[in-house]
Amino acid sequence: MKVAIIGAGIGGIATAIRLVNKGYEVDVFEANDYPGGKLSQFQQGKYRFDAGPSLFTMPQFVDELFVLSGKNPADYFEYIRLPEVCKYFWEDGTRLDVSANIDSFANDAEKNLGEPAEKIRTFLKNSALKYDILSGLFLEDSLHKFSTWTSKKAFRGYFNLPKLGIFGTMNGANESYFSTPKAVQLFNRYATYNGSDPYQTPATLNIIPHLEYNIGAFFPKDGMFGITQSLVNLAEDLDVKFHYESKVKEIIVKNGHIIGLKISDSKNEVEYEHLASIVVSNMDVTPTYRKLLPKEKHPDKILNQDKSGSGLIFYWGIKHDFKELGLHNIFFSDDYRTEFDYQFHKKTIYQDPTIYLNITSKYKKNDAPDGCENWFLLINAPANQGQDWEKIIAETRQNVIDKLSRNLGVNIADLIENESILDPRSIEMKTSSAQGALYGNSSNNKFAAFLRHANFSSKINNLYFVGGSVHPGGGIPLALSSAKIVASMIK
Repeated sequence: MKVAIIGAGIGGIATAIRLVNKGYEVDVFEANDYPGGKLSQFQQGKYRFDAGPSLFTMPQFVDELFVLSGKNPADYFEYIRLPEVCKYFWEDGTRLDVSANIDSFANDAEKNLGEPAEKIRTFLKNSALKYDILSGLFLEDSLHKFSTWTSKKAFRGYFNLPKLGIFGTMNGANESYFSTPKAVQLFNRYATYNGSDPYQTPATLNIIPHLEYNIGAFFPKDGMFGITQSLVNLAEDLDVKFHYESKVKEIIVKNGHIIGLKISDSKNEVEYEHLASIVVSNMDVTPTYRKLLPKEKHPDKILNQDKSGSGLIFYWGIKHDFKELGLHNIFFSDDYRTEFDYQFHKKTIYQDPTIYLNITSKYKKNDAPDGCENWFLLINAPANQGQDWEKIIAETRQNVIDKLSRNLGVNIADLIENESILDPRSIEMKTSSAQGALYGNSSNNKFAAFLRHANFSSKINNLYFVGGSVHPGGGIPLALSSAKIVASMIK
């Protein structure tokens, strides 16, 4: 039995590993000349950058793939638990260094923000409870199978519905719980982990802080791309075949059954058909249908849903070493509600954006020259709908420089040695993500979790879908979970 996987993103690689362990012959076709999709890297002069995801949680999901394959994870992949989760900066001079120790975090939040320490501790206990109730259902099973909804896990969820926050918004829940605006803003930020708006998305997403605080935030020894490279190494050791610069032009279907793929090999300048009895698409589900299945019926109601947020990323080589900065840093907007209104309603970027600043050279020293830092700056952006991005980029770049210069007390523009920019248009081009959305369809309504495309096709036999645009959602842990769900379906 031959399996063809479209895309060497993290979900596609993990699916390949799981299926080769089940005895399948697996080929992975990737349009780019590198693996990883969003989880890739590049060199910019003397600076190395992880191109996409910058936060590593749930490392057990990665380790599980090595154990499944009879390998020692440490032989392929090393990581540490971070002693500090994040550094937060507000315009009024307030700063908060969030320790990985929950008691220290709670006490510092009381001291610096005025938020009672016990409220922080109780909130994180409730976040853990929500995760415990929902994880088995959403991370391990398909929501599109009747058996899922009649399982013990499902009935546990039914009995605990009032605790899950399904019917209220994240901001509403946080405003009613915390006593200080800064604590509300800090925990509202977790809506951005799947490209959502805390003023619209359900309070159920308050499970996300559990991953970062109770389980932990981690750093791979070789940077985030180390996740990709270690899994590719494992897959190749298991005889998975990777075909780079091999763009899939069409999924071949006959009488409702998978036949294989039409491939355009740009490296060898040939086109050919690759026969396979099973196809798994790690490509965004929207272009999978629109581009690769032009003759088949499309699930338009799902594909036409609003998309998640995207991002505007600046990669700066900085000629300075900032002792006050850490691996993860947040410089908050003074008007969070307006910032999200601009992103999701006005479809642009607010003049006072929240800035996420990631500096891997804090832990991986050779990512930047001595006395320098590699700055990855992410600003939440709308999905691409034909905006004037050149104007948005120029204005946002200046606003970011001004904001960081104010907060750090130095002219940042003078320290930028080199620069690259990634915007929703280039994200769409490089990763085949519809409109450059980072997480597929939007999660800004209470039914979003149930409206994602299934991990399988109900119309085409042996066609499956994996990755951030389908169930259970975007981000590294959920992409790895989707791979597990897909593999469990293929008998």
